[in-house]
Amino acid sequence: MIKIGQILMDKGLVTPEQMEIVIQEQERTGEPLDTILVKKNFLSEESFLKVLSEQFNIPFIRLKETSIDPQAVKKVPAKFAWYYKVMPVKFSDNKLVIASSDPLRSLDDLRIFLGYDLSPALASEAEIMEVIKENYGVGAETVEGIIAKAPKETPAAKESGGKIEDIEKMAEDASVVKLVNQIILEAYEKRATDIHIEPFRGKMNIRYRIDGVLYNANVPADIERFFLAIVSRIKIMSRLNIVERRLPQDGRAVIKIGSEELDLRISIIPTRYGEGMVIRILPMSMLFSLERLGLAPEDLETLAKLIKKPHGIILVTGPTGSGKSTTLYGCLNEIKSSRNKIITIEDPIEYELEGITQIQVIPEIGFTFAQGLRSILRHDPDIMMVGEIRDFETAELAIRSALTGHLVFSTLHTNDAAGAVARLLNIGIEPYLVASSVEAFIAQRLVRLICPQCKQIDENVPENIRTIIKQDIESSKFGREHIKVSDFKIYKGRGCKECNFTGYKGRTAIHEILVADKGIRDLMLRKASTDELREKAVDEGMKTLRICGWKKMIDGLTTPEEILRVTQSEE
Repeated sequence: MIKIGQILMDKGLVTPEQMEIVIQEQERTGEPLDTILVKKNFLSEESFLKVLSEQFNIPFIRLKETSIDPQAVKKVPAKFAWYYKVMPVKFSDNKLVIASSDPLRSLDDLRIFLGYDLSPALASEAEIMEVIKENYGVGAETVEGIIAKAPKETPAAKESGGKIEDIEKMAEDASVVKLVNQIILEAYEKRATDIHIEPFRGKMNIRYRIDGVLYNANVPADIERFFLAIVSRIKIMSRLNIVERRLPQDGRAVIKIGSEELDLRISIIPTRYGEGMVIRILPMSMLFSLERLGLAPEDLETLAKLIKKPHGIILVTGPTGSGKSTTLYGCLNEIKSSRNKIITIEDPIEYELEGITQIQVIPEIGFTFAQGLRSILRHDPDIMMVGEIRDFETAELAIRSALTGHLVFSTLHTNDAAGAVARLLNIGIEPYLVASSVEAFIAQRLVRLICPQCKQIDENVPENIRTIIKQDIESSKFGREHIKVSDFKIYKGRGCKECNFTGYKGRTAIHEILVADKGIRDLMLRKASTDELREKAVDEGMKTLRICGWKKMIDGLTTPEEILRVTQSEE
């Protein structure tokens, strides 16, 4: 490598001073020359590999742009690929092409182990590790290692009659612990919010929910043999009963990845072929602000005024997973101060908020939203958040709290803002109580954002979708006044590794805010229909979910398919 160092200096890629630092570091730590050069940002790994390629006449390849031969992958066990950090690329005529960032260190051993004629290629270590994971599956080398040392009677996923002590012992095995950690780490790195572990006849599925959509995780087929051990390990992590397999269980665990702490919420249900499990991944701390909610400037201004009112109730509506809690946390974070006391009652507490008293409901012992709300009122709060209004008792207590000088935030499950009025009336709340207490209804949905790495103009938008967009905009007062249909462009994501070839990366919210002004309150008092309330609100300037979505589409943030997926027709 001394000769390589001289070549690097002769080519002007590094200075003699930098090389001197590298040599001293190498003598002190024993690290390879290329590792130190890259770590100190003296040279990129690709530049170093290209010099090696010229010097030793070994081809340099970009694995992300190379087609991997499945036959080659089968010839190299996962444990060898991971240990030596090599990727089999092609196999023909008993010759195996192997990509490595340092073939001089690894290929001699591999020739002995594999028994094939090896032809080296150079590729970056980062690409090699990524492509190994894609082709072998997450945790493949760990699964191979467990199989190699496990006794033949290791229970398969479909079996449930093995000894509990054996399963518990296996769940504590270092290899199974490592495998579970690899699954969680993979999900975290892919930005997943949930991990679904599902048993079926003779197999198990692992899926990640990313940006609201489920995708199959790339795992080795043999992982099915360790289903019971994986479930048991996660039960141990979350302090659940490892023996109980007949009843649902819920638990939580806190783990650390790098500098970030994650809160894992575990839910287990018994199914026909074993226990199904969902792991919700939540960061322990998040920065909540109104500006990050995706609100349009005019809606942001409206909401900022609403949350500064001294009393009343603000209700956020939408289905599960539409970001209602995040919006409420953003509101509370905006208005918290040393001059007011804020208490929340939630199920579950999703994030910790500094300076705010948070209470978890426990229905099993009778501590419900309604029971908690009564207790909260005796603690002299200024502002309250009720996680969800599910019944008459909770709704009445929340509304009466708003009428007695408290600012109350809560959520309802309805399709749009106007439908929340009918929901409260159906629960049994009198129209005069709704009209005199509610300040606003906010409906919201989450839409996926176009991946910025592979964004392009969509030339193939079906004419029927263009017609829907045009009709929606022209039939809306807000749309007619604020959106020009004539010459806007529609974008999509082509699909790339950065976005897992989905074309989307990240999400934002779309909103409609129905402010309860005098006209709206009059309609509430006479039990007007949801359609009447919506029409009145639109006439007074409310931007509907669909129009908000079309605006984000025209701004190049999302696609027509996303808006149509999460919103209903406004007819």
